[in-house]
Amino acid sequence: MKILPFMAWRRFAAGFSLIAMLIAGGALTTQSLNWGLDFTGGTLVEVEYGDTANLREVRKILEDSGYAGVVVVAFGTDRDVLIRLPISYSDEQGVAMVDVLRRASSSPIELRRMEFVGPAVGEELREQGGLAMLLALGLVMLYVGFRFQFKFAVGAVMALAHDVLFVLGFFSLLGLEFDLTVLAAILAVIGYSLNDTIVVADRIRENFRKLRRSNSTEVIDISLTETLGRTLVTSLTTLLVLLALAIFGGEMIHGFALALLAGVAIGTYSSIYVSATILLAMGVSKEDVAIPIKESGSEDGSQV
Repeated sequence: MKILPFMAWRRFAAGFSLIAMLIAGGALTTQSLNWGLDFTGGTLVEVEYGDTANLREVRKILEDSGYAGVVVVAFGTDRDVLIRLPISYSDEQGVAMVDVLRRASSSPIELRRMEFVGPAVGEELREQGGLAMLLALGLVMLYVGFRFQFKFAVGAVMALAHDVLFVLGFFSLLGLEFDLTVLAAILAVIGYSLNDTIVVADRIRENFRKLRRSNSTEVIDISLTETLGRTLVTSLTTLLVLLALAIFGGEMIHGFALALLAGVAIGTYSSIYVSATILLAMGVSKEDVAIPIKESGSEDGSQV
C-alpha cells in the first residue's frame, strides 16, 4: 500500500483553516446570524386549504396585506400550509389574518393551530443552545482525554470547534435562517465529526505501539492512509443522502440538511488534517500512548 504524505501538506491545510476561520469569525462579528422565529419570537399559524395550496400566492397575499417578513411553507400534505410571522400576534389578529386569506381564495380555509413564541422564550432558547454546544465539546474533551490521552483530547476538541465555527460562519455569510433544526444539525455534526476523529486517533495510537522505528510524522501518515478509504466512503454516502434531503426534503428541513452538508464536508477534512496536525504540533510520540508495564515484586526488589 502506498503511503500518502498527508503531513507534508499540513502547512497548506493550516493556512486554509486559518483563512476559513477568519472569514467565519468576521461574518459572525459583523452581521451575526439570521435568527429564526424559534430564537427571536413570533407567531406560527397552520391552516388547511380545501384544495391544493399555492404557496407563492399565499405569500403574496399576506405581503400585500402588510404582513412583512412572512414565511410560507408546505407542511404535511399539499393542502396544509405553515405560516411564520416575525411578530407576536394576538388570537384576534391571527384570525383576522386567516380571514384575509379566505377573502382572497376561492378554496375553503380552516385554521388548524396558532402558536406564539415570546422574545424572552427565544432568548432563553438561544442561551440553552449555546450551552448545549459548549457542554458537548467539554464532554468530548473529557471522554477522549480519558479514553486516549490529553493531546488527543485537545486535537479532537479543536477539530470539532473548527467544524462548528465553519458551519456558523457559512450560515452567517449566506444570511440563511438559523433555527432549532439548524442547531440540532450542528450538534449532530459534532457527533459525526467526533466519530471520524476517534477512528483516526485509535489507528494512530495502534500504529505508535506497533511501528517502533517510525517517527511521529510517518506514523500519522500511515494511519491516515489506512483510514482514508473508510472516511471517504462513509462521508460520500452520507453527503448523497443529505443532498437528496436538501433538494427534495422541502423548506421545513432545508436548513437542517444544508447545515449537515456543510458540517459533514468540513468534518471529513478536519478529521484528516486538523486533529492530526494539532497532534503533531503538540509533539505526540510513542511515549504518550505506551502501555504502562506493571512491576510485580516485593519492596526490596525480590520477585514474589
